[in-house]
Amino acid sequence: MKKLNSLLLAGAAACVLLPGCTTVNTLEPAQPVAQRDMLADKRVITDSTLNRRARILGVNQSTSPAGFLKIQVEIQNTTSRPQAFTYRVEWFDENGMIIELPTRTAQPRTMEGKETISITATAPTPRAKDFRIKFLEPTN
Repeated sequence: MKKLNSLLLAGAAACVLLPGCTTVNTLEPAQPVAQRDMLADKRVITDSTLNRRARILGVNQSTSPAGFLKIQVEIQNTTSRPQAFTYRVEWFDENGMIIELPTRTAQPRTMEGKETISITATAPTPRAKDFRIKFLEPTN
């Protein structure tokens, strides 16, 4: 274990010191204990470059103890380079009407090469029963 930690530390140091180190190594249980509630989703892809930067792998949903809808979107960078994108979540009530919020700004994110991340969002009100998440090119 000590040798593995030394190797990981050396690899992290090399990544900081050497230019072009942009990929991420990950480790997770082969048989996870947690059970996710993955949703069937509908996707509209109009920008294939953005889809490579931020490919949606799946959407998990739950409800908080206070009754608020929570979503977690798993996203992967399929390239070997760091990629930036922005996203915005829209929330809808039980009638399919958008819930207007004071601000609906896009949130910026960056992923390392081949990295998989999760974006978590909680509805602003327990009235929210549905959502739409939009992925956009990063703003300068």
